[in-house]
Amino acid sequence: MSERPPVRSKENFLVFGSPALEQAEIDEVVACLKSRWIGTGPRTAQFERDFAAYKGVPAAVALHSCTAALHLAMVALNLKPGDEVITTPLTFCATVNAILHAGGTPVLADIDPVTLNIDPAKVRAKITPRTRALLPVHFAGRPCDMDALLALAAEHKLAVIEDCAHAIETLYHGRHAGTLGDFGCFSFYVTKNIITGEGGMVIAKNPDDLARIKVLGLHGMSADAWKRFGDEGYKHYAVVEAGFKYNMMDIQAALGIHQLPRVDAYHERRVAVWEAYDQAFAQLPKGKRLGLPAPQEPNTLHARHLYTVLVDKDQSGIERDDFLMAMTKQGIGVGVHYLSLPEHPYYQQRLGWSTEQYPEAARIGRQIVSLPISARLESGDVADVIAAVRRVLGVE
Repeated sequence: MSERPPVRSKENFLVFGSPALEQAEIDEVVACLKSRWIGTGPRTAQFERDFAAYKGVPAAVALHSCTAALHLAMVALNLKPGDEVITTPLTFCATVNAILHAGGTPVLADIDPVTLNIDPAKVRAKITPRTRALLPVHFAGRPCDMDALLALAAEHKLAVIEDCAHAIETLYHGRHAGTLGDFGCFSFYVTKNIITGEGGMVIAKNPDDLARIKVLGLHGMSADAWKRFGDEGYKHYAVVEAGFKYNMMDIQAALGIHQLPRVDAYHERRVAVWEAYDQAFAQLPKGKRLGLPAPQEPNTLHARHLYTVLVDKDQSGIERDDFLMAMTKQGIGVGVHYLSLPEHPYYQQRLGWSTEQYPEAARIGRQIVSLPISARLESGDVADVIAAVRRVLGVE
């Protein structure tokens, strides 16, 4: 008997994290190109205003990435060599790289194996006289236990930088993620819930910190330096700090100003996809089961950025990496978010990290798989993902 064809052909491969883009964005990008103003300018300023209004804060600064936002938040804290910043081992490398680039020393505290977020009890154990800041990551869009973390920060006089790369829509006890700590850093990368291709945003409690970040993000030139080529006549600028080339372009903001108004509608669609997965995978038979995401905590809103399952061979009958390869052969794109940071040789060699020090993150990182979840997915796409999972597990 011939082998069954894959759920989806190579020509119809379901790309992981494919963004939802609509005609308004296309038209805005064309208008931006026709205007010949494609660098930082009025569309970027509009996106900043719109995002600040969405978050209920006075102002925001658009940058070219969340990594840039994290870096500049720590520069604004004036980290000194030896200053420690505590963060999670289950995150993208950008989180700790930003600490290193700012001159700080990253310190890891292991995760809660249920929420996959940093464990406040483990954080407490890592605080030393050298600790300057906490950097919680709202993993997959689920808010961290911010009450506990903010209490620790107040007790030890620490700054809090929220990594909200997954958490644009996230709410914690009625408050927007990114507004609870001293800084909130967001991503609009192409796989995120709303996108500008590349792009980020930062908000800050202290308006002076935000004003400084705005200057640092464009070479350290005085505020609104982009206006020097405008129709009001040439304006001289002053370099007031040694800044960075971190600015967002109008051609990126042209996408964002139309994506942002759909943030709630896109979230509703991802919730529907999430619930379809939960229902389908909860019915898998014994020996063919996956670890599913924990329910949303009371009085919170989960941004549903990543739908992650755990592939434990003892429970599922298959190794995680074999599952990844088999899903790809079925025409379904999948991701790994993330191998724990101590798995990577650079951090082992420079910082002396080992997986044995962070057993929960290491175990999760070796089992975790992200399935497609996007506002772009149609019912047929979701059905194909479910069918592929069942076939890979040998259920059908």
